[in-house]
Formats: sequence, structure tokens, C-alpha cells
Amino acid sequence: MADARNARSAFDDPHAHVPVEAETQRFRALAGTWRWLLIGASALTIFLCINQQFVLRFFIGFTPLNTEYYYALVLVMLPFVFVIFPGGPRAPLKRVPWYDTVLFVLTIAACVVLMVNIRRAAELGWEFGGAPETLIWAGYVLWALLLEALRRTGGWGLVLSVAPFTFYPLFADASWLGPLKGTPSTPAQTSAYHMLSVESLLGIPIQAFAETVIGFLVFGTALMLTGAGRFFINVAFALCGTFRGGAAKVCIFSSAMLGMMSGSVVSNVLTAGTMTIPVMKRTGFRASYAAAIEACASTGAVLAPPVMGATAFVMAQFLNISYAQVALAAAIPAALYYFGLFMQVDAYAARHRLEGLKREELPSLWESVKEGWYYAFVIVLLIFMLLVMKRESHAPFYATALLLVLNQLFNRDRWGWRAVVAFLETNGRTFVELVGILAGCGLLIGAFSLTGVISSLANDMLIIAGNSALLLLAMTAITSLVLGLGLTTTACYIFLAILVGPALEQVGLNKMAVHMFVFYWGMLSAITPPVAIASFAAAGIANSPPMQTGWESMRIGSIIYFIPFFFVLNPAFVLQGPWWESLLVTLTAGIGVIFICGGLQGYQLGIGDLRATGRAQMPLRALLMIGGLVLAAPGGGIMPFADVEMLVVSVVLLAPAIAIARWLVRRKRNEALLAPASLAPAVVEVARDDVLPSRE
Repeated sequence: MADARNARSAFDDPHAHVPVEAETQRFRALAGTWRWLLIGASALTIFLCINQQFVLRFFIGFTPLNTEYYYALVLVMLPFVFVIFPGGPRAPLKRVPWYDTVLFVLTIAACVVLMVNIRRAAELGWEFGGAPETLIWAGYVLWALLLEALRRTGGWGLVLSVAPFTFYPLFADASWLGPLKGTPSTPAQTSAYHMLSVESLLGIPIQAFAETVIGFLVFGTALMLTGAGRFFINVAFALCGTFRGGAAKVCIFSSAMLGMMSGSVVSNVLTAGTMTIPVMKRTGFRASYAAAIEACASTGAVLAPPVMGATAFVMAQFLNISYAQVALAAAIPAALYYFGLFMQVDAYAARHRLEGLKREELPSLWESVKEGWYYAFVIVLLIFMLLVMKRESHAPFYATALLLVLNQLFNRDRWGWRAVVAFLETNGRTFVELVGILAGCGLLIGAFSLTGVISSLANDMLIIAGNSALLLLAMTAITSLVLGLGLTTTACYIFLAILVGPALEQVGLNKMAVHMFVFYWGMLSAITPPVAIASFAAAGIANSPPMQTGWESMRIGSIIYFIPFFFVLNPAFVLQGPWWESLLVTLTAGIGVIFICGGLQGYQLGIGDLRATGRAQMPLRALLMIGGLVLAAPGGGIMPFADVEMLVVSVVLLAPAIAIARWLVRRKRNEALLAPASLAPAVVEVARDDVLPSRE
């Protein structure tokens, strides 16, 4: 089969991380001096990070403060935002215009002035007042440049959401602000605080980038450029290709494996989707459905440990805990999400009788493992250093070093000078984009920190919600979803972690569960129209209508809208409790998910195609979904029902639905068997007794 065998050809160039067409739509194509400046800046960023994290003391006689290190990273990366990201749709893509060169130089100048004074500012407390005029004006310039960088990297929605709040301290005492009323500051005080304190520009987002994100980005890029994409997809085809709906299950499995290592949604779609979507279409999946499956599977990239994307690292900084704890907490929710996707695909394939791929058309599992066995050692080392040694800042660098050594020893595509250049250039673009977003979002934190409004706002929200945790959660979910439509996942998380997180914690909810709740709802925009960036990227590959793909993605990924409530209601879902309780809630939730997916797709595992129930189909599907949701949701805590009561209600709903459905499906099958031979071709069998996903 041409499509399955293209699993290798699609990745013949191990250094092709993302299709060129996808890159040039957003990035300016750099050449000549500008390209080599970016490559050099990327190498310098990695060097600065390694020097700081491993305390190598390359700067003889000088040990940089953390703030000096943070500013050095901003100085090296931020100016390239104006070089790489065009200022508008009419801006040239083949060359850097003069005005972007001016912005590049201005950014360097402002950062240098602030960086060389940051040590003295810390000694004299200039962030709270008394800073020299030179620093104040450098702060104004950098403030404006940060907002423009935010616009170019995150779009107008992000900058219009963040910009008003960066100016908020200037008019914080205005009466019309209501609950947001706080302590005002002068423009000079606000500029100094934004640029010199460790609560704003140099705050949690940039700290997370400097301490952990760089290392994991380097590891993810090295993994992909050594051929991990080819390896993971070949293994997925070998393991899942022969199941019914095998192409879609390959998509889920391969995207999950890729996502666990890359932490990038769109990159996942463009990497795995170019292979899986055509095969899904060829085996009977509608174009929009195939694209939606890929979008949902790739969205899990930011949810699945060990590498979860920049937001998870920012969360670790917010919670003041190790990244390993965040990764562990995300394990059960991510597993439930992918299990829900798998069961939806299986039910859809069974209902539409979509067969698997033939074994002879698929890559050999043994050959695939033989080619990429060393990836397992790299991942084991990474997880060991994260969970056992607790060295999250060092782990990705050691894992990258081992990966590159093994690649040179065993990979048929060994790295040469061109591969190293591609590695640095790919990292450079990623670094630049993240710094542009994270530095700008840091101003949001600084504004609320300077005005001291957070504690009063939390109290006001509690009053509005009447101290009802469930109402407050519903308010947070709606706010998160709306903000997520205009903001990046990281920006949305930061915004809500500041504004809503304290209120949720004050009603007694677990802190980890609260922040994970905000994180999950903030990233739903990836599959939720009108933004749905993952869905639209997949639709481009599938040649399907973007909005239709977005709505399909919402239905297929619907389980992700419920999961955040599960772990807020019972923190055992995020491993905040005894291990046996986490195991129990995972088991009951998993069984509940099976019924939810059966109701959504109209095919229930163990019963068959619910179309055989005739007019009773829709009521039965509704009962299965509601009963499954009640079974999956934990009781106790802020819920008005205990665990036992929830179990009883789910049994009351599910037992009659299952019994009636089985009886109606069996009766339909018996009618088909007893039909006269002349009528047999006209009788459509719509039910089967499959209890497990079958191999066709």
C-alpha cells in the first residue's frame, strides 16, 4: 500500500521537522546574514542555559545573577521577533525591511541598558522607585516593543487582551473598576517595576523558560530531527494498523507518542497528520472526521507527560514545585483523554464497518524497533532523572546528549554539519516565538502584583458565587473557554491563574487540581471553533471544510470537557491522595468513558450498533451518556452526593438502558436470520457481539 509505506518516505529527511509551506506562512524566510545571526543567537541561548544550569563558570571572575541571566536571554532572542515575524500581511517575506531592522536595534539597545543596571537595581531597590531617568525611558521603549512582539507572535487577540492590563497600574484607583480597584502607580514607577522586578518581565513565564523550557525544547527538537517521527509512526502502524478503523487508531497512538516528546500541538498535526490523514481517508473515514481525529490526538501533546509544552513549566513555577510533580499529576487525565479518543474511534469504526489495514501493507514491528530501539533508552533516562533524581533542569540536556551519541552510532541518518545548523535554526525560531509571548505575558503578572488587587478580587468572586465551589468552577470554565478563543494556552493560563486561581483555592479546592483545571480549559481553543488552530491545520491536510472539522473535533474530543471537573471534584485524579484511591477513580472513570463514547457514537461495546433499537436509539444513547458521566464523576467533597450514591444513580440509569438495548439488538439480529433468503440481501445487519476491538 502506497500510503502505509509512505510512513517511511514521509520522514526520509530526519531533519524535516515541519513542512516548509507551513513554516513560511508564519515565519519570514531568513537568508544570508540574518539567518546566520539567528543560528548564532540560538547557539548562544543554549550555551547560556547550560552555563547557568550546570554552574560551569565560563565567565571567569563573574557569576551572573539570575536576573542578569534572564535579561541576557531576552537580549539574545527578543530582537529576532521583528526579524522572523512579519509586521503585517503586506510585509515582505523574502527580506527584512528597514523598519524591522530599526526595531531589532532598538530592542538590543533597551535590553543592554537595562541588563547592565539590573544588579545595581536589585541592590538599591529601583523597581520600587528612585530609578534613574535613563532606565525609566529604556523601560518605556522596551514596554512598547514587548507589546508589538506580543502582537506579532500571538496575534491581535492576545495583545488586546494583555495590553490594557499592563497599563492598569496607572489608573488602578478608578472607581469604575469595581472589584479590580487597586493601588495606583505613576508611569515611571510602573515602567521600573515592569522592567526591573522579578514579578513582571523577568517573572514566572521567563523564569520557566530560562530554567526548564529551553532544555526540553532542545530535547524535543533533537528527538524529531534524529527521526523519532518516522520511528513512532512506523511502530504505531505495526501495532494498531490491523485493528478495525486501524488508520485512526494509528493516528491516536502515533500522535500520543509524538506529543509526549514534542509538547507542540500544531507541530504534531503537521508531522503525523501528513501521514495518518490520507490513510484514514483511504480506509473509509470522512475527510472532516479524519482531520478531527488528528486534531484531537495532537491536542493531547500539551497534556501528556513527560514533555507537556511551555504552559506546564509555567505552572510548576506558579505552584513553586518541581516540573516532575506537574508531569505526574497530568498522567491520569491524559490517559483518560486518549482512552476516550480510542473508544470513540473504535465505536465509529464498528458502526460504519471500517476494516483495518492488511498486515502485508504495514511496516514490520521488528524492523521498526530494530531501527529505533535506542529511543527507549533516551526516554527512560529522561523519566529517571525527572522522577527519581528530581533534576528537571538537567534531565533534558543529559537525554539529548545520550540521544545524539546513540544517533551517531546506530542511525543510518547520522548528523553532519547541515543537521547541526538545521537543529540550531529550528530551536532559534521556537525560542524567539516563546520569548515574544512569555515576556509580554509577564507584564500581565507584574501589573496585578504592583496593584495588590489579587486578594481582594478573589474575595469579590467568592461573594458573587455565593461561596459555591460548583458555581465558581462553572464561571471559571466559561471564562477560560472564552479567553482561550483569543489567547494562547500559556497566556490564558497565566491570566486565570492570577485572577481565578486564588478564589478557587479559598473555597477549599486542591491547588494542583485548580491549576490543572485552568490549564485544561485554557487549551480547549485548539479544537474549539472559531479558533480551533489544530482543527484548521488538520483540515488543510485533509482538504475538508475548516469549521466542519472544528465541530467534529469538539464532538470527538468531548471527553476533555468533562475531565477537568473530575480532578477538581476529586484530586486523586491528579495523584493528590492515596494510590489506591487514584486507582479506583481511574477504573470507574474509564468504565464511565466507555459508556459516554458508546452513547456519542451510537455503538456500544458489548451490545452492538444502537441503530438496531429503532426509535429507542436516541433515548438509549442519552441514558448511556448520562449514566456513563455519573459513573465517571467522583462523589463526595463539594459534590452533594457521596461516591456510593453516585454509583447507585449510574446503575439505575445504565442497567435498564443496557438490558433494553441488548434485547432490541438481539431481536433485530434474529429477525435478520429468520428472513427469507430472497429478502436477505435487503436486510442490513447492524449489530454484532464484539466485546473487544477486533482485528479485521
